[in-house]
Amino acid sequence: MGADREGGARRRPVRAVAYAVCGGVLLAGCASMPDSGDLRGVESTPRQDTQVRVFAMPPSEGAQPQQIVDGFMEALTSDDPRYETARKYLTARAAKTWQPEMSTTVLASAPDTTPDPGPRDDSDYFSFTLTGTKVAAVDRQQAYEPARGNYSQTVYLVREEKTKQWRIDGLPPGVVMGRSDFQRNYMSVDKYFLASNTAAGTVVQQPAAVADPVYVRRHVDPMTQMVRSLLNGPTRWLKPVVRSSFPTGTALKGATPLTPDDQNKLTVPLNEKAARVGTSTCNEMATQILFTLQNLTPAVDEVELKSGDTQLCTLTEDSADGVAARGEVRRTEYLYFVDGKKRLVRMAADSSDKQSEAVPGALGEGDVELRSVAVARDESRAAAVSADGKSLYVGSMVASGSLGEAVLRSAGGSVEDRLTTPSWDSQGDLWVADQNPDKSRLLMLEDGAGEPIVVNTPELGGRIESVRVASDGVRIALVVDKGGKQSLLIGRIERSGKVGESQAVSVSGLHSAAPELEEITAMSWAGDSRLVVVGREEGGVQQMRYAAVDGSTPEGPAPAALTGVKEIAASEDERLPLVAYSEDGIVRLPTGAQWQKVIAEGSAPVYPG
Repeated sequence: MGADREGGARRRPVRAVAYAVCGGVLLAGCASMPDSGDLRGVESTPRQDTQVRVFAMPPSEGAQPQQIVDGFMEALTSDDPRYETARKYLTARAAKTWQPEMSTTVLASAPDTTPDPGPRDDSDYFSFTLTGTKVAAVDRQQAYEPARGNYSQTVYLVREEKTKQWRIDGLPPGVVMGRSDFQRNYMSVDKYFLASNTAAGTVVQQPAAVADPVYVRRHVDPMTQMVRSLLNGPTRWLKPVVRSSFPTGTALKGATPLTPDDQNKLTVPLNEKAARVGTSTCNEMATQILFTLQNLTPAVDEVELKSGDTQLCTLTEDSADGVAARGEVRRTEYLYFVDGKKRLVRMAADSSDKQSEAVPGALGEGDVELRSVAVARDESRAAAVSADGKSLYVGSMVASGSLGEAVLRSAGGSVEDRLTTPSWDSQGDLWVADQNPDKSRLLMLEDGAGEPIVVNTPELGGRIESVRVASDGVRIALVVDKGGKQSLLIGRIERSGKVGESQAVSVSGLHSAAPELEEITAMSWAGDSRLVVVGREEGGVQQMRYAAVDGSTPEGPAPAALTGVKEIAASEDERLPLVAYSEDGIVRLPTGAQWQKVIAEGSAPVYPG
């Protein structure tokens, strides 16, 4: 339960704001605690300003039911680590049973509080109904999920017999607050696990690190929160396709907050469950922690794991990159696209140079006119769909490489009813959708060759318009058309079968990553748990935005506006610029600049993947 900072028509209880300017510790004189007035001016503080801490005030003597309810909801949006102030608004019984960590319900704006009808004079009981429009929910695992519909819950108050003070005695589980309060109080952080999504018997030299986004309270020791969340394991959605190197039951030892030293080294004390891990396992554990904490402040460059007085291992950030692969396995050298001659060309990915060259091999010679392409993540070969959409070719990008026969053909009656742009996963398998209305299906070709595997998609409910596999090989993004409306869906890739045998592959757990959009033109992965999407809301105009895999909106600005976008290319290496095919041809967006024209005659831009 909580109160939103927008919509200030409702009277607000007093809130105190503390500015942590004394070495991070609140000392006398560091912050004033006013006892009157409205502090809505705090709203102008930038959400990213970690110097600002907001603390609630306890109930005043003789506070009336409305003041108790308002004060309690306001307390829930403060930075009180254990909600101790909020519990002062509850009866002793309610304070013991209330579990604020159970869930967080996010509404479009602050919940309305309406007194319920009934006797009032001299009554020792009172109730309010909280109402609003649901936007999202964060569950006990801290996983975010978009939500819709109306919210309605009742809060019950009693006048305590001994003190004669009003207190809340019955309330809904968890907390509820408006969207702007949620954005101020919570932030999304990726915790990392290791991909287990391979065929039985496959030897993996370096496992892929898979991002699992969760929401934690922004100003309540997020570093310790994230390590605890990591030790608790992956969210339910991701669990079937990842593993954690931490032994079951591993937990932090002690209650001291985790803080790196002046050399950015973090020591993590673990309980006895981790005491007997080997060096390899310990390095994977440390890698999971380093990747998880990388985007938090203060920075962590090295992790030491301990159990009791025993050092288990120590690992630096540079060494972690050799333990697990995160994002792009290697630095991307080139941007690729189809030029005016319908052949595959490339140019330097991170340069202002606009000169392109035909790729080595048959795909760069122009013998077959191309419509779309996908380049393998090691940039040694590429897959291409012919200009008529019928045929899929796979060719080596070496000077002597020949094209050979098509590895797949579509029998669709028109270009729009044939093959989509293909996509490579991190294991070297090739994905593509056949849009033939008579036989619409998602296909995977092991190592880009052989008999295509029909991927089981029991939750699809529409026709696939676009396919992009994440670099971890575990998650897949699909644009699906149903009834003329397109949705951006995220699914997890599940495989079964042994090496040398035919695999069974399915895509499960489909959920929307951009629930507000109903017409999607293009999309591409743009980070470990983020995509860039081009589309429009109902009745709106085309826009470009970032979307998180859990359906939330990432912090930070959207890309600069660009009209007439037909295709978009981004890299999971976020240092590389966005590239688009628009009405001006191939254009790119360098960091801190505006869109720049690269070449007028070109289409289908892609980075490897």
